[in-house]
Amino acid sequence: MQNVLIVIHLIIVIALVGVVLLQRSEGGGLGMGSGGGGGVGGFMTGRGQANALTRATAILAGLFFLTSIALAIMATHGRTQRSIIDGAPGTAAPAAPTGPSAPNAGGGVLDQLRQMQNQGGSQPPTPPAAPQQ
Repeated sequence: MQNVLIVIHLIIVIALVGVVLLQRSEGGGLGMGSGGGGGVGGFMTGRGQANALTRATAILAGLFFLTSIALAIMATHGRTQRSIIDGAPGTAAPAAPTGPSAPNAGGGVLDQLRQMQNQGGSQPPTPPAAPQQ
């Protein structure tokens, strides 16, 4: 059903683009020059043409909105409502290793400060060892 509605939606979009491009603008419109007896511009009067194209644009725009809403409803139908918080990892901080490699294993300065705060220590963390060449 959703595929059928998508095809109908695309046909409406193409028709809407075509009708909008056929309308006369201040610059003359696409293919709607005021001269010549043949072509698209010769079968209707200026006023009747404007009314028909305006009405067609309004109808196609309404159909576009209806199919858009229907597609949105069909896309969300059957999905369970989830919260971003439900998918978040656990709130407990991972256990930090202890021992001589603790400052390097913590990852960063903030992790080292949290370790010191949890342990109640007042001494600064040891700087990481310089890489050997």
